[in-house]
Formats: sequence, C-alpha cells, structure tokens
Amino acid sequence: MDVRSRFHQLAWALPWLLFQLFPIADLVTEPRPLGVRILAALALLVFTAVYLLVFGRAFAPGCAPAYRELAVVAVLGVGLAVSLGTAWAGLMIYLSAAVAVTLPERWVWPAVLGATAVCAGVVAADDLLSDVFILPVMCVLTAFALRGTRYLVSVNAELTQAREELARSAVAEERMRFARDLHDLLGHSLSLIALKSELAGRLAERDPARARQEMADVEDAARRALAEVREAVSGYRQVSLAQALVEARSALSAAGIGLRAPAPVDPLPGALDAVLGWVVREATTNVLRHSGAHSVAVDLDVSDDQVTLAVTDDGRGGTGPRGAGLSGLQERVEAIGGRLEAGPADGRGFRLTAVVPAEVPAEQAVAR
Repeated sequence: MDVRSRFHQLAWALPWLLFQLFPIADLVTEPRPLGVRILAALALLVFTAVYLLVFGRAFAPGCAPAYRELAVVAVLGVGLAVSLGTAWAGLMIYLSAAVAVTLPERWVWPAVLGATAVCAGVVAADDLLSDVFILPVMCVLTAFALRGTRYLVSVNAELTQAREELARSAVAEERMRFARDLHDLLGHSLSLIALKSELAGRLAERDPARARQEMADVEDAARRALAEVREAVSGYRQVSLAQALVEARSALSAAGIGLRAPAPVDPLPGALDAVLGWVVREATTNVLRHSGAHSVAVDLDVSDDQVTLAVTDDGRGGTGPRGAGLSGLQERVEAIGGRLEAGPADGRGFRLTAVVPAEVPAEQAVAR
C-alpha cells in the first residue's frame, strides 16, 4: 500500500490526537516519581501507536478487524486513566473511537457505554465531574461520529463494487451482442456464398453465362457481408425486413427453393423492422443448412397492437437442440417485448414465428 493511501486511512484518527495534550501536560507538570513518568510516557506511546494501527486496519479494504490491537488499547487506556486521574480520562475518547470502527454493531454501544462509565468514574473520583462533564459526553459523540463515518465508507465501497460489476456486465453484454450479430450476419452470408459457388461450379461447363452470373452474385454477397461486418463493428448496422426478404429470395432461389413472400406493407418502426429482418435471415439460413425443403412461406400479419411474422418450410423440421442462432434471435425478440416460437409446422416442415408489439418503447429499442 502506498504512503498516500496509508495517510488517508490514518487521517480519520489524527484529529483526535489533540486530546493527548492533557496527559502530556500532566506528565510535565505533575510532581510524580521519574519511574512513573517514564512508564506512563512509554504506555502512552504504545497506546497511540496501537490506536493508529487499529484505525489503519479499520479503513483498509480487505483487512480483518484488529480485535487484539483493540484489546491493547482498552487495557492501556483504562489502566492509565484509572491510575493517573482526570487528565488521562480523555483516553476513553480514543477507546470509544477505536471501538466504533472495529467492533460489530451489537457490541459497539455496550463497549462505548463502558468506556463512558470509566471516564465519568475517573472524573467523579477527582470531584471534577461538573467541571469536565464534556469528557464522558465526548466519548458518546465520538462513537456516533465514527460509526457514521464507518457506515459512509462501507456504503461508498459497496457503490464502487456495484459500479465495477455493472461495468463488467455491460462489457459482457456487449460482447454477447457482438458475437450474436456476427453469427447472424456471417451465417447467412456465408451460406449464400457457399450455395452460389457450388451452383456456379456445376454450371461452369454447360452454362458459362449463368455460372458467371452466379459468381457475380457471390462477389456481391461477399462485398455486402464485408460492409455489414464493418457496420456491425461500428455499431451502426441495421437490417430491414424488405432487405432480408430480397436476400432470402436470392439465396433460396440459388438452392432451388421457392419463396412465397408477403405483399409490401407500410414501413414499420426501425427497431421492429430490424428484428423482423433478423427473423427472416435466421429462418432462411436454417432452411438452407438443415431443412431439405422445397418451398418456404413468409406470412406477415400487422394489427393495431402487435405484429406477427411466421416463416414456414416444408422440410424435415427441427430435430436437434436450439442453436446459437435461434438463441440470439430470441434475445433480440424479447428485448423489444416480443416472443419467439419455433417448432414443427402442421403436417410436415418447420415454423419460426415472432410476435412483437406494434409499438416499441424507446428504452427497449435502445436495449436491442
């Protein structure tokens, strides 16, 4: 620990050292035997050093409570006050402060009241209680002040920890979002590129013109995928439903799969349009990879309170566990208050359905 941090910890204890002026003055002015003065001075030095150590441990993060050191402070403080009189009764103020920053809550006030009683008893024994009544009161007030300080330090540490945890959660969430975006972007684009390339290879000899066209489509898909990845990295990527339907028709056509798409509708809110675009993309990617389908139907139903998009194929249907693509898609849909349903279609095939609210709150649109 550096010197600056150590000083900040001890700064809570240093102001109270002013009360040592009274025992020091008593050592100098009172006619006592030299041996008693030396022993009292050494005890006062040890008391002060251990008191500072108690405070250093109390406000140092991760340090165990200094119970043994507190016991030393209690024994020396009570012994000096009882033995040497009113001028040393102020040591009970130190003891109250050390107790307040060290002991658990249930033990603080019994210990503080004990120190206060010792202080009042020493002053009363010298018949000075009416003159220096402030000393026992200071024991209680000091404990209150240090308990408040200890509470504020504890709350501040918890807030700092919570802030760090929120920052870690935000970073983890952003990583998951970015991984999900890349999976959705590249999964669809690379599937399209693979299909177009395979088709171009088969057509290269018997239909060179068509093969060249397919390869041109591959080049366009690669460039589009690169642009989308760059936009995803920059955080400005937006997928629309209309764009996703155009891409789906091109990809499915290359694989010999027919597509029935809905008629154009009025523009949907940006966040809603983007999520439905992702639904079409993910469904198309799954059809190309797994389904063995011959046709795909996209149905869109827009009402006053919700929008329903269903993508149905006539393939083999989903038989395995839900993959990362559908899991990420479900997160997107739920982020705007909707739900995602995936399962076998009536008869044969697979259906992916997203039901989302017609109006997306601003905070949910941002969270997406």
